[in-house]
Amino acid sequence: MDTVMVATSQRSFAPHESGTLFLVPTPIGNLQDMTYRAVATLKQVDLIAAEDTRNTQKLLNNFDIETKQISFHEHNTQERIPELLDKLRAGVNIAQVSDAGMPSISDPGTELVAAAVAAQLPVVPLPGANAGLTALIASGLAPQPFYFYGFLDRKTKEQKTELAELAKHPETVIVYEAPHRLVKTVTAIANAVGPDRQLVLCRELTKKFEEFIRGTASEVLDWLATNPPRGEFVILIGGNTNPPVEEQDPLLSQPVEEHVKTLIARGEKPNDAIKAVAKARQLRKQEVYAIYHHLNEEN
Repeated sequence: MDTVMVATSQRSFAPHESGTLFLVPTPIGNLQDMTYRAVATLKQVDLIAAEDTRNTQKLLNNFDIETKQISFHEHNTQERIPELLDKLRAGVNIAQVSDAGMPSISDPGTELVAAAVAAQLPVVPLPGANAGLTALIASGLAPQPFYFYGFLDRKTKEQKTELAELAKHPETVIVYEAPHRLVKTVTAIANAVGPDRQLVLCRELTKKFEEFIRGTASEVLDWLATNPPRGEFVILIGGNTNPPVEEQDPLLSQPVEEHVKTLIARGEKPNDAIKAVAKARQLRKQEVYAIYHHLNEEN
């Protein structure tokens, strides 16, 4: 007997027998960007799961927050998640923070959230600082739609493949990069999108030396040649205004039955041909099967 799947509903602020997992953004540079609610939440929870407890302790000290911390980062995810879930089930309220910005956005958090949701434990997000969106709204590029990608692969071959796909996007693309890899990455981006595509480098967002470098890919590279990158960067890639048009498979112009017969003639088994035609035409397999076998025709 098939299992019936049903949607679940979480009312964030209804009474819960378990504890709640709060996702708390932290400033990306300027401590004044910490919200009143974020400070209050970190004071009220029983435990803070922090990416780097030493870094987070500086933030806690600034706001006189005395809540106990536990480390939660990419290297101890698997061992920590069962422990944190057990605490939540026992009624412990936990705040999860990364070193800067939104948890789960190019930072730890995703696996813990997924595990809590799967265990039907309440997860409550707080709004707050995010480097990608902060950069986007001041970039001068189209703010919507946008495509957030985060960090590119560090391996040259994989990164080249990523950028070849990102270059096709008509949306503004948001990429993160560390300063020591910035010139290499911007060069790779310029090679992928061409010298005339608009780029914006956003440096040290919300900090004293916040800076925006706007121009074509070639102009931005010229700027980097005389200005060694310092600080954290967000890279914004202007959308492709002339995205490539994918060539349509000529077989799609055939009637469905003829399409199936052509694939069979090429050596496909009938069922495999029917499945392939259904996928190519975004039809149900049963529908293609009925057309091919004339099952819906009146006798």
